[in-house]
Amino acid sequence: MSMMDKIKSMLKGHESQADKGVDRAGDMVDDKTQGKYQSQVDTGQDKLKDQYGGGGAERREPPPQA
Repeated sequence: MSMMDKIKSMLKGHESQADKGVDRAGDMVDDKTQGKYQSQVDTGQDKLKDQYGGGGAERREPPPQA
């Protein structure tokens, strides 16, 4: 069993928590990079959600810039 299979089996039934974790991690990266790589981060978030979470095809509005 590969590491990816183990992760998927651990997250089974906890898709909403996985989605929240992916969102929080992406938001942290956006904050640290001041949104410079926001489109790449959003693409990565969507792909991770598709693979481990409950989906992720919905588009998010960018956080307001302070």
